[in-house]
Amino acid sequence: MKYLDYRERREQGTFNFPIAFYHQTPYSPRYYMTYHWHLHYELIHILSGSFRLTLDNLTRCYHSGDVVLITGGTLHGGDPVDHSCVYDCILFDLEFLLKDNHACAKTIQDIRDHKILIHTLLSERCSLVVPIIDQLTDSLSRRQTGYEFLTQGYLYQLLGVILSEHLYEENKSDAVFAERLNSIKSVLAYISDNYSGNISLDSLARIAGMNPKYFCRCFRSVTGRTPIDYLNYFRIECACEMLSTKNLSIKETAISCGFNDESYFIRTFHKYKGTTPKKFLKAEFS
Repeated sequence: MKYLDYRERREQGTFNFPIAFYHQTPYSPRYYMTYHWHLHYELIHILSGSFRLTLDNLTRCYHSGDVVLITGGTLHGGDPVDHSCVYDCILFDLEFLLKDNHACAKTIQDIRDHKILIHTLLSERCSLVVPIIDQLTDSLSRRQTGYEFLTQGYLYQLLGVILSEHLYEENKSDAVFAERLNSIKSVLAYISDNYSGNISLDSLARIAGMNPKYFCRCFRSVTGRTPIDYLNYFRIECACEMLSTKNLSIKETAISCGFNDESYFIRTFHKYKGTTPKKFLKAEFS
């Protein structure tokens, strides 16, 4: 139900310890993801149920026990297949692991620069991954004295297993696709910054540097939605966040999320959430 800014500007961890942990259940404010990207690397561990995740333009369903790595700069978004899904997220700054570490610096730089592409599904061919992730999440959730040392150690251990078990490939990039993806990223960044205002299809196409017809086809191939459908979807996710965390009326929330007509806002909200804003509020705080 939570939107994540695209590009995401939320701080992950602290300046001196840029590692964050989120345990996600159907009652968590960040249970659903809209498309976004960030420079941090992200580990997702599916604890139960299934999660449908799109990375760049590839969509796949992951299941209980799977550990997924999302590399920095990857456009991603997804949602639980049903409410039985529970998962953990760990976000970390790869640069942090470079500090004063001359022995590992070259390899970490190659990973950072995408010369080494780590496999997405880390748990598929290696039984060593899940125990490390379990120890990592335990360290981050309990935060006992010394957890900072344990956390960094587990991350280095994970990278060591990735390299020793060859859970990576050398980069063979598609320049045309990368350019197209960057154009879509610019559009989504614009929507994230300006969703409360008046946004037209033509203005989004201009930002992407494409004609509207080609832009619609390109945008849908990456996100699975038309530009206007995504815009409304994003606005409703923002509305859910506002209704959950701010003392705003439904009308104030509608205006804050770019809907000048309260009735249209309610209809659009129902389209994406299957309920009205009023009933959503009642369920949220009951």
